[in-house]
Amino acid sequence: MISLTPGAPRAAKLTALGIGVALLATACGGTTTPGATETTTPPPASGISCPAPSGTSGGTATATAGGTGEVPPSATTAPTPLKLGSLLPTTGSLAFLGPPEIAGVNLGIQEVNAAGGVLGHPVEVIHRDSGDTKTDIATQSTTALLGSGVSAIIGAASSGVSKTVINQITGAGVIQFSPANTSPDFTTWDDKGLYWRTAPSDVLQGKVLGNYMATCGAQTVGMIVLNDAYGTGLATNVKSALEAAGGKVVAEELFNEGDSQFSSQVDKVIAAQPDAIALITFDQAKSIVPLLTGKGVDPTQLFLVDGNTSDYSKDFDPGTLKGAQGTIPGTFAKDAFKQQLLTLDPALKDYSYAGESYDAVNLIALASEAAGSTNGVDIAGKLKEVSEGGEKCNNFASCVTLLRNGEDIDYDGQSGPITFSDAGDPTEAFIGIYEYQEDNTYKPVKEEFGKL
Repeated sequence: MISLTPGAPRAAKLTALGIGVALLATACGGTTTPGATETTTPPPASGISCPAPSGTSGGTATATAGGTGEVPPSATTAPTPLKLGSLLPTTGSLAFLGPPEIAGVNLGIQEVNAAGGVLGHPVEVIHRDSGDTKTDIATQSTTALLGSGVSAIIGAASSGVSKTVINQITGAGVIQFSPANTSPDFTTWDDKGLYWRTAPSDVLQGKVLGNYMATCGAQTVGMIVLNDAYGTGLATNVKSALEAAGGKVVAEELFNEGDSQFSSQVDKVIAAQPDAIALITFDQAKSIVPLLTGKGVDPTQLFLVDGNTSDYSKDFDPGTLKGAQGTIPGTFAKDAFKQQLLTLDPALKDYSYAGESYDAVNLIALASEAAGSTNGVDIAGKLKEVSEGGEKCNNFASCVTLLRNGEDIDYDGQSGPITFSDAGDPTEAFIGIYEYQEDNTYKPVKEEFGKL
């Protein structure tokens, strides 16, 4: 780490967060590397030292996928099978999120059908690519899915992409159910009650990240931010939490989707000499991280988010990210769940939003059973009901057994506790904090629970 300039001790005070984040443990993402002749003043070493983890798991989400005994047949047979679409990224700047999300959907479908399906039929699924906001792939894929007669579409992962298709989907009377959208804008969107998500709004992730940087001793923070609904929304909430904890954002540099040169943003952030740097990006981090570390920024000063907390073992030299940390909404993926996903996709390396995708399938299937219908509007009318107030259950087989026996259910899944607001948002969630290792892969450090 670069030399610390004389100054006050780096101890940031904590203040209570307005959304009620409760800490469950004591601890807690230009394309060329700068040449040797370039001179940019690096930030002073901050003495950042995050509290040591007290454990690597927390929370109550202990769902065990699979059945719990013989499932009674449905008393109602729908005239047509429940058909789902997925709109998840296999290309574009969030393509690394596609494989775990698609595997989560496929595992959910597999288990629903192993338990006898929904309303007398196996559930069908059609997968389509969402691309990113640089292309029109999402619109084309959505048109194809709606033409296939789907009742619900799981996706998109990107908030920016979802904004391009949400009116098209919900206007057709079809549910849009995202496992990864975190923009606060969707909370008040005029979606006719048809937009739902298992990922919490970035009001929560932003509060957790801003507060966490303060607990690590960062009094000043620089940010490099993707200029879209996801990036600016998350940055606003990070800044608010940091300032509430006594810190200050001293530089906030924006870039646009499709940009490939980031030297200007990097130089301006470094010139502000922040204690820590938050990268609120997608895969642009592959270009930005080497620029920062090449100019003397220690990786322990870097904080990533769900859009870029990924496996970089094949992208960077060993040690490039050692000690950097990132946040991902949702509880840590359990080993048994990972093994089940790997049977479907042995090449998986990331598990981000796999649980949220799996839960989306289960919730839609259970709401369809509760409604006795495969119509999108009817299913949406039961989604909140199956997420709260009844007997706890955590997989399709056990939950649908209760439903068919006339019981009220409260589904909690692989992503953690799920209770929907009237707006279709989770009202409580975990945010996982991860730390990068020598090989540029990341491991869980702690979880924080919050209510919205």
